[in-house]
Amino acid sequence: MSELTLERMRADIAGMLNEEPSEVGDNDNLIDLGLDSIRAMALAARWQKAGADIQFAELAERPELGAWWALISTRLRPATGNGPAA
Repeated sequence: MSELTLERMRADIAGMLNEEPSEVGDNDNLIDLGLDSIRAMALAARWQKAGADIQFAELAERPELGAWWALISTRLRPATGNGPAA
């Protein structure tokens, strides 16, 4: 799995929304763009596996990519990639 970066997160979100990454702005409300809680939980799980020490509830508090990156970028740990399958 590749390193978790702002641009990877943008691409992951865009993929969930069937949009181009350029359509996801740092300050856009992701709920307004069509991101629902099920997809947001899937993203949180994906990013946890990539080394982000975050919980879905923290992301739900402020559904903007820039806010998510501000939180996640301070909580990255090395991803093991060897954990149990979810």
